[in-house]
Amino acid sequence: MQPLRGLRVLGVTVFLAGPFLGMTLARLGADVIKVELPGRGDPVRGNGPFAGPDGIHSEQISDNHVATRFLKRSQGVKSVTLNLRAPRGRELFLQMAQQSDIVLENLAPGSMTRLGLGYDDVAAVNPGVIYASISGYGQTGPYADQPAHDPQIQGMSGLMDINGEPDGPPTRVGFYIGDLVTPMFAATSILAALREKERTGRGCYLDVSMMDTLASLMLMENLEEDIAAGVPLRTGNNSRSGPTGQYDASDGAIIITAASDDQWRRLCNAIGMPELVDDARFARYQVRSENAAAARAEVQARVGKMTRAEALECLSAGDVPCAPVRTVPEVLADAHFRERGTLRPMRNAAFDGEIDEVAAGFPVLFDGQALPDVPGAPPLGMHNAAVLSELCGVDAAELERLRTEGVI
Repeated sequence: MQPLRGLRVLGVTVFLAGPFLGMTLARLGADVIKVELPGRGDPVRGNGPFAGPDGIHSEQISDNHVATRFLKRSQGVKSVTLNLRAPRGRELFLQMAQQSDIVLENLAPGSMTRLGLGYDDVAAVNPGVIYASISGYGQTGPYADQPAHDPQIQGMSGLMDINGEPDGPPTRVGFYIGDLVTPMFAATSILAALREKERTGRGCYLDVSMMDTLASLMLMENLEEDIAAGVPLRTGNNSRSGPTGQYDASDGAIIITAASDDQWRRLCNAIGMPELVDDARFARYQVRSENAAAARAEVQARVGKMTRAEALECLSAGDVPCAPVRTVPEVLADAHFRERGTLRPMRNAAFDGEIDEVAAGFPVLFDGQALPDVPGAPPLGMHNAAVLSELCGVDAAELERLRTEGVI
């Protein structure tokens, strides 16, 4: 299944947020063309290690050795190099944009407009285009022109303020959450804009902000109520409102959820402490939240006497949501993810075969099936000839001239 088969996407994307959006649409079947700077490409291409036909190396020993970060972030896309500051480069971009359904970019706000390739420029040749811009703070507002990557957005959005131990400092989430969640909202909005275009024929400009995204997600929680009540915002691995959290068995940690009165009852019975169900400190959700530390202490006292396997067995038997706290190597070795297609072999489009490292697959099954594999991420400019010939009528002679002039 390729739900987006027949859609063409043109992107000027770098680092993670934009490439992840392009890769998501490619996995869903869209034809995604990634425009890169001649001779350099996406900045992450220079961040080793590099994978090629003979394995992984710390240095890039040939053009066919591609940074593993790029291989993970740009699966299924085509690479075309264009100097967008050159008049001919701009002209070629607009020719491709005229034949594209979607244009993506995540450069600094205003960059594409200054190049003469902003939404208004593209819409002049393709009125129905869906044009999505991802940036740290958005295209408008007092912070719009401030440079930002994921760490700055985690700090500015308040996410770090609610992450970490109660007596510790604000803490960054351990992966680039803003760079990865924001493109999901962008992809949803692109599909919504395409649906609207079916009804009206009109294109749309999407201004997608990483900080807006993280703030909107955090404010799904009752943070303002917690602040007013004096509830600590940083609670480490525990919940702000009850006994949900991490517990240490004798040989490892587990996570337990008891987010309702019924789950609390099942938890107490499962660990052999039914008397806690009717304890006045814990009898109802609100009271239990006010005495969360005491509730956790009671549960920890019992769980601490068990091995991790024993605790998980009795909790599972009692229908209590629980799981071990696993290491990343344990996760990578779990066959569950291969069976569902969540982890795939990493590939480099320069050669046939797999690389001895995994990349993320698409985490949704369609009619019970994983989406088909997409080609590996490409070496820089791999698709220049094919794409420019098909969409712009560039022949072999002009292609060589464009290379000589530094346009591609």
